[in-house]
Amino acid sequence: MIDRTNVAALIPAYFEEKRIRDVASRTREQIDSVLVVDDGSTDRTAVAAQEGGAEVIVHPQNQGKGAAIKTGLRELTLREGFEYILILDADGQHLPEEIPRFLQEANRSQAAMLVGTRMEDTSTMPLVRRLTNRAMSSLISALIGQRVPDTQCGFRMFTRDLAHALIATASSNFDFETEMLAIAARRGAVIGAVPVSTVYGDEKSKIRPLRDTVRFLALIKRLRREMSNR
Repeated sequence: MIDRTNVAALIPAYFEEKRIRDVASRTREQIDSVLVVDDGSTDRTAVAAQEGGAEVIVHPQNQGKGAAIKTGLRELTLREGFEYILILDADGQHLPEEIPRFLQEANRSQAAMLVGTRMEDTSTMPLVRRLTNRAMSSLISALIGQRVPDTQCGFRMFTRDLAHALIATASSNFDFETEMLAIAARRGAVIGAVPVSTVYGDEKSKIRPLRDTVRFLALIKRLRREMSNR
Protein backbone atom coordinates (compact mmCIF):
# COMPACT_ATOMS: atom_id res chain seq x y z
CA MET A 1 0.00 0.00 0.00
CA ILE A 2 1.48 3.33 -1.09
CA ASP A 3 0.72 6.12 1.34
CA ARG A 4 2.21 9.23 2.92
CA THR A 5 4.58 7.19 5.09
CA ASN A 6 6.49 5.38 2.33
CA VAL A 7 6.75 8.18 -0.24
CA ALA A 8 9.39 10.92 0.07
CA ALA A 9 8.81 14.35 -1.46
CA LEU A 10 11.76 16.10 -3.12
CA ILE A 11 11.63 19.80 -3.97
CA PRO A 12 14.52 21.42 -5.91
CA ALA A 13 14.61 25.16 -5.20
CA TYR A 14 16.52 28.18 -6.44
CA PHE A 15 15.76 31.69 -5.20
CA GLU A 16 12.31 30.72 -3.92
CA GLU A 17 12.21 32.43 -0.52
CA LYS A 18 8.76 33.90 -1.27
CA ARG A 19 7.05 30.57 -1.95
CA ILE A 20 9.04 27.66 -0.56
CA ARG A 21 7.79 27.90 3.01
CA ASP A 22 4.18 27.62 1.85
CA VAL A 23 4.96 24.85 -0.67
CA ALA A 24 6.96 22.86 1.90
CA SER A 25 4.30 23.26 4.59
CA ARG A 26 1.48 22.19 2.28
CA THR A 27 3.55 19.24 1.07
CA ARG A 28 4.15 18.18 4.67
CA GLU A 29 0.38 18.01 5.08
CA GLN A 30 0.37 15.29 2.41
CA ILE A 31 3.73 13.51 2.86
CA ASP A 32 5.61 12.77 6.09
CA SER A 33 9.09 13.24 4.63
CA VAL A 34 9.90 16.40 2.62
CA LEU A 35 13.41 17.22 1.42
CA VAL A 36 14.29 20.56 -0.20
CA VAL A 37 17.54 20.93 -2.13
CA ASP A 38 18.52 24.61 -2.28
CA ASP A 39 20.60 24.89 -5.45
CA GLY A 40 22.95 27.69 -4.41
CA SER A 41 20.44 30.44 -3.57
CA THR A 42 21.81 33.50 -1.78
CA ASP A 43 18.43 34.57 -0.38
CA ARG A 44 16.44 32.95 2.47
CA THR A 45 15.30 29.92 0.47
CA ALA A 46 16.93 27.39 2.80
CA VAL A 47 15.68 29.09 5.99
CA ALA A 48 12.16 29.45 4.63
CA ALA A 49 12.10 25.77 3.63
CA GLN A 50 13.07 24.78 7.17
CA GLU A 51 10.37 27.05 8.53
CA GLY A 52 7.93 25.12 6.34
CA GLY A 53 8.92 21.86 8.03
CA ALA A 54 11.25 20.46 5.37
CA GLU A 55 14.72 19.00 5.67
CA VAL A 56 17.19 21.02 3.63
CA ILE A 57 20.38 20.29 1.71
CA VAL A 58 22.22 23.32 0.32
CA HIS A 59 24.49 23.43 -2.73
CA PRO A 60 27.28 25.97 -2.13
CA GLN A 61 26.95 27.04 -5.78
CA ASN A 62 24.21 26.80 -8.37
CA GLN A 63 24.53 23.55 -10.33
CA GLY A 64 21.22 23.28 -12.20
CA LYS A 65 17.82 21.76 -11.51
CA GLY A 66 18.86 18.28 -12.60
CA ALA A 67 21.86 18.34 -10.29
CA ALA A 68 19.64 19.43 -7.39
CA ILE A 69 17.25 16.56 -8.06
CA LYS A 70 20.11 14.07 -8.22
CA THR A 71 21.50 15.35 -4.90
CA GLY A 72 18.11 14.69 -3.36
CA LEU A 73 17.86 11.25 -4.94
CA ARG A 74 21.28 10.26 -3.64
CA GLU A 75 20.20 11.18 -0.13
CA LEU A 76 16.75 9.60 -0.24
CA THR A 77 17.87 6.31 -1.82
CA LEU A 78 20.22 5.82 1.14
CA ARG A 79 17.26 5.81 3.51
CA GLU A 80 15.12 2.80 4.25
CA GLY A 81 11.35 2.73 4.07
CA PHE A 82 10.64 4.70 0.90
CA GLU A 83 9.02 2.92 -2.03
CA TYR A 84 8.48 6.01 -4.19
CA ILE A 85 9.99 9.46 -4.54
CA LEU A 86 7.77 12.34 -5.63
CA ILE A 87 9.16 15.55 -7.17
CA LEU A 88 7.39 18.88 -7.33
CA ASP A 89 8.51 22.42 -8.08
CA ALA A 90 9.14 25.07 -5.44
CA ASP A 91 7.42 27.94 -7.27
CA GLY A 92 3.83 26.96 -6.57
CA GLN A 93 2.99 25.67 -10.07
CA HIS A 94 2.36 22.21 -8.62
CA LEU A 95 -0.39 21.88 -6.03
CA PRO A 96 0.66 19.71 -3.06
CA GLU A 97 -3.04 19.03 -2.49
CA GLU A 98 -2.96 16.92 -5.67
CA ILE A 99 -0.31 14.54 -4.31
CA PRO A 100 -3.00 12.01 -3.27
CA ARG A 101 -3.79 11.56 -6.98
CA PHE A 102 -0.28 10.14 -7.47
CA LEU A 103 -0.62 7.83 -4.47
CA GLN A 104 -3.98 6.55 -5.66
CA GLU A 105 -2.70 5.93 -9.19
CA ALA A 106 0.41 4.14 -7.89
CA ASN A 107 -1.80 1.81 -5.87
CA ARG A 108 -4.10 1.25 -8.85
CA SER A 109 -1.58 0.78 -11.66
CA GLN A 110 1.70 -0.10 -9.92
CA ALA A 111 3.42 2.01 -12.62
CA ALA A 112 7.12 2.59 -12.01
CA MET A 113 6.83 6.25 -13.05
CA LEU A 114 3.90 8.64 -12.97
CA VAL A 115 4.05 12.03 -14.70
CA GLY A 116 1.56 14.83 -14.17
CA THR A 117 -0.36 16.00 -17.20
CA ARG A 118 -1.81 19.49 -17.55
CA MET A 119 -3.13 18.76 -21.02
CA GLU A 120 -6.61 17.62 -19.99
CA ASP A 121 -7.55 21.23 -19.27
CA THR A 122 -5.43 23.78 -21.14
CA SER A 123 -7.88 26.68 -20.88
CA THR A 124 -5.53 28.69 -18.65
CA MET A 125 -2.33 27.65 -20.39
CA PRO A 126 -0.76 30.27 -22.70
CA LEU A 127 -1.14 29.29 -26.36
CA VAL A 128 2.59 29.24 -27.10
CA ARG A 129 3.28 27.00 -24.11
CA ARG A 130 0.36 24.73 -25.03
CA LEU A 131 1.64 24.26 -28.59
CA THR A 132 5.22 23.80 -27.41
CA ASN A 133 4.22 21.20 -24.80
CA ARG A 134 2.20 19.22 -27.32
CA ALA A 135 4.94 19.27 -29.93
CA MET A 136 7.68 18.28 -27.48
CA SER A 137 5.51 15.62 -25.86
CA SER A 138 4.75 14.07 -29.28
CA LEU A 139 8.46 14.09 -30.20
CA ILE A 140 9.64 12.57 -26.94
CA SER A 141 6.81 10.03 -26.78
CA ALA A 142 7.72 8.78 -30.25
CA LEU A 143 11.37 8.62 -29.27
CA ILE A 144 10.85 6.55 -26.11
CA GLY A 145 8.06 4.38 -27.47
CA GLN A 146 5.48 5.31 -24.84
CA ARG A 147 2.81 8.00 -24.91
CA VAL A 148 3.45 10.62 -22.25
CA PRO A 149 0.83 13.40 -22.60
CA ASP A 150 2.90 16.12 -20.90
CA THR A 151 6.61 15.36 -20.95
CA GLN A 152 7.43 18.87 -19.71
CA CYS A 153 5.59 18.51 -16.41
CA GLY A 154 8.02 18.24 -13.50
CA PHE A 155 5.34 16.97 -11.09
CA ARG A 156 6.16 13.26 -11.09
CA MET A 157 6.70 10.19 -8.94
CA PHE A 158 8.78 7.05 -9.45
CA THR A 159 9.98 3.98 -7.63
CA ARG A 160 13.07 3.78 -5.46
CA ASP A 161 14.62 1.27 -7.88
CA LEU A 162 14.18 3.65 -10.80
CA ALA A 163 15.67 6.50 -8.74
CA HIS A 164 18.96 4.59 -8.52
CA ALA A 165 19.17 4.50 -12.33
CA LEU A 166 18.35 8.20 -12.67
CA ILE A 167 21.27 9.30 -10.51
CA ALA A 168 23.78 8.12 -13.11
CA THR A 169 22.44 10.32 -15.93
CA ALA A 170 24.62 12.82 -17.78
CA SER A 171 22.13 15.71 -17.69
CA SER A 172 22.20 18.23 -14.84
CA ASN A 173 19.85 20.99 -15.95
CA PHE A 174 16.24 21.17 -17.15
CA ASP A 175 16.97 18.50 -19.78
CA PHE A 176 17.32 15.99 -16.94
CA GLU A 177 13.54 15.73 -16.69
CA THR A 178 13.37 14.57 -20.31
CA GLU A 179 16.18 12.07 -19.85
CA MET A 180 14.31 10.58 -16.90
CA LEU A 181 11.61 9.41 -19.31
CA ALA A 182 14.09 7.83 -21.71
CA ILE A 183 15.83 5.96 -18.90
CA ALA A 184 12.54 4.65 -17.57
CA ALA A 185 11.49 3.50 -21.04
CA ARG A 186 14.83 1.78 -21.71
CA ARG A 187 14.38 -0.17 -18.46
CA GLY A 188 10.96 -1.33 -19.59
CA ALA A 189 9.16 0.73 -16.95
CA VAL A 190 5.55 1.67 -17.51
CA ILE A 191 5.07 5.46 -17.47
CA GLY A 192 1.61 6.50 -16.35
CA ALA A 193 -0.12 9.89 -16.33
CA VAL A 194 -1.87 11.75 -13.52
CA PRO A 195 -4.10 14.76 -14.31
CA VAL A 196 -2.90 17.88 -12.50
CA SER A 197 -3.91 21.52 -12.53
CA THR A 198 -2.38 24.24 -14.68
CA VAL A 199 -1.17 26.93 -12.30
CA TYR A 200 0.58 30.12 -13.37
CA GLY A 201 1.37 33.02 -11.07
CA ASP A 202 3.91 35.83 -11.15
CA GLU A 203 6.89 33.46 -11.03
CA LYS A 204 9.71 34.11 -13.48
CA SER A 205 10.85 31.10 -15.48
CA LYS A 206 14.43 30.01 -14.77
CA ILE A 207 14.70 28.41 -18.20
CA ARG A 208 17.10 30.26 -20.52
CA PRO A 209 15.55 29.76 -23.97
CA LEU A 210 18.68 29.72 -26.14
CA ARG A 211 20.97 27.80 -23.81
CA ASP A 212 18.36 25.27 -22.74
CA THR A 213 17.05 24.76 -26.28
CA VAL A 214 20.58 23.90 -27.42
CA ARG A 215 20.92 21.47 -24.54
CA PHE A 216 17.53 19.92 -25.31
CA LEU A 217 18.40 19.39 -28.98
CA ALA A 218 21.74 17.85 -28.02
CA LEU A 219 19.92 15.54 -25.61
CA ILE A 220 17.41 14.48 -28.28
CA LYS A 221 20.26 13.69 -30.67
CA ARG A 222 22.02 11.61 -28.02
CA LEU A 223 18.84 9.79 -27.00
CA ARG A 224 18.03 8.95 -30.62
CA ARG A 225 21.49 7.42 -30.98
CA GLU A 226 21.15 5.48 -27.74
CA MET A 227 17.63 4.22 -28.50
CA SER A 228 18.69 3.10 -32.00
CA ASN A 229 21.55 1.07 -30.47
CA ARG A 230 19.25 -0.91 -28.17
